[in-house]
Amino acid sequence: MFYLYVIQRFVIFPVRPSLFVLAALLCLSVTPLAQTPSPQQIFERELNVVGESVEVIIRNSRGRVTVTATDENRKSISIRSTSTNPAATKGDVRAEASGSSATIEVSQPLEDNGARNMNERDRIDLTIQVPQRARLKITTVAGAIDATGNFREVEASSDTGTIRADVPIESLNYTFLWTASRPRYYSEIELAKVKEQRGGTFEIGGRLGDRKADEAKRVRLQLTTARGVILFGVDPNAVPVDLRERALTEAARVIIRSGNEDLIEAIRKIAPRYVGDYAETLPFNRTGAPKLITSRGGEDSNGNSSGEQAQSVSPRAVRLNASVTDRQGRAIAGLTAKDFVVVENGEEVPVTNVEGTNAPFNLVLLLDVSGSVEERLDFIRKSALNFVRTVGQQDRIAVVTFRDDVQIISDFTTDRALLAQRINNIDAGGATILYDAIVYTLVETLRPLRNERTAVVVFSDGDDNRSFLPFPAVIEAARESGAQIYPLYVPSGLIPASSAPAASTTLDPTRTRFLTLTTRADEEGRRFAGETGGVYYPVARIEDLQRAYNDIIAQLRTAYTITYQSKRAAGGRAAPARVRVRREGLTVRTSPAISVASMSRP
Repeated sequence: MFYLYVIQRFVIFPVRPSLFVLAALLCLSVTPLAQTPSPQQIFERELNVVGESVEVIIRNSRGRVTVTATDENRKSISIRSTSTNPAATKGDVRAEASGSSATIEVSQPLEDNGARNMNERDRIDLTIQVPQRARLKITTVAGAIDATGNFREVEASSDTGTIRADVPIESLNYTFLWTASRPRYYSEIELAKVKEQRGGTFEIGGRLGDRKADEAKRVRLQLTTARGVILFGVDPNAVPVDLRERALTEAARVIIRSGNEDLIEAIRKIAPRYVGDYAETLPFNRTGAPKLITSRGGEDSNGNSSGEQAQSVSPRAVRLNASVTDRQGRAIAGLTAKDFVVVENGEEVPVTNVEGTNAPFNLVLLLDVSGSVEERLDFIRKSALNFVRTVGQQDRIAVVTFRDDVQIISDFTTDRALLAQRINNIDAGGATILYDAIVYTLVETLRPLRNERTAVVVFSDGDDNRSFLPFPAVIEAARESGAQIYPLYVPSGLIPASSAPAASTTLDPTRTRFLTLTTRADEEGRRFAGETGGVYYPVARIEDLQRAYNDIIAQLRTAYTITYQSKRAAGGRAAPARVRVRREGLTVRTSPAISVASMSRP
């Protein structure tokens, strides 16, 4: 048995590896041995402060700073410093308190006299807890800053680091300043307009809430950065990859027309002026806006209802798609309603209909033709043509491409010659709006279909760099749509990445997302498939493509559409359901359950 050493309050003691540590060790399979991380050096201390108005000054030129305001009765400041540098000592962090004031500073690495000169990987991160209503002054160079809680005042400045603040807005005076670049920011609420100042600086400033509130409720927020990103009250993981305000794409306009308020709000945070101007041109108002239309229901282009089958089904009816395979992974055909069991909230519910495997399906081939794949455009064309040839003649295919915007290459058709002609005319180049393109496909390309078998195959390198929508919003839209998504991601070995630097940094993950391609594509591809009942295919070799094509078609050909009676109230969102088959040795994979009542516009 081996031991890892954890340092706490300057005392070193051995601990047995936890599940968390073992999980981290598993990651070594994809990390070169030369880059095996050193055990973390962790130091903790407490500073006692007195007085009603605590002021904390924090300087860290080579690490992150995370500050949280906790209990209002707190009379101390907790400091936790973390480093992977084995030479780090408690002396690297100077912390002093006098009365109601405290100073916390990470010492600068000396470049002369043979002293240490730490690099980015040897940074020292600070996690600090302070009393509520404290005053903060935080300074970093490239490290991210995060301040959360009820502060009296926050002054935070960084050169390139991301600054995130989450403070009360009942009586807030805020100023956000960029001194060397145009603003990049993301806010949970609409902020004042950007003002360009003399000398090339940009400012967003204003007041929120009650201007005459008691002093005990007022908050002042002043954030200054040279080239960084400012986030106000949002989860960094929910931030889109491009924060520049820009004109709406056709994909964005279609998503706005869908009426889905969550998606509209996500786009509004990036381009509030453009969204407001465009919304004014739409015939519906915000209170009566239609919701997201799913792949198996809704109105047609003339506003007609969902069709005879949807009208004849109870409003409490729910549908999902299911693929059934044996232990060898072979698809099982010929099952009927009597073979399926659906359990909702631990209770078996009636299965009213199972659509057999002989029904044709509608498939959207969503192709990435952005600049990152431009050098392999011939490869993309040939791959798309091979896929078209693999699909059965009775099945309908639509082809949609995306780069800076989306383009419908072909609507649903069984004409293979027409599809081949249009695929051969595809051009490439530009940025990548993968997320927007997926939602566009859900709300536009699949909208005319009613109670039909559908799927989306995404052919891409998986890296998004220009969508209005963040990944969590897209996952939610995909889950609610009921459409099955099959991400077929080709890594950089087959489709080269853009010219952005390959090296990433953990000093400021948010900024890294905006400046470089990341390795998130594989994880996101798996989530798209897992949340929608599809399958993720990472393509490592050219020959993997045809095997993926054959597998996708086999699954779609043998999928079942199951309708059952939900116990949930009519109009409510369908509860998670488990589906099994009354035969031994069979496995069932399902798409999210969708209420038939939610498939049409209100």
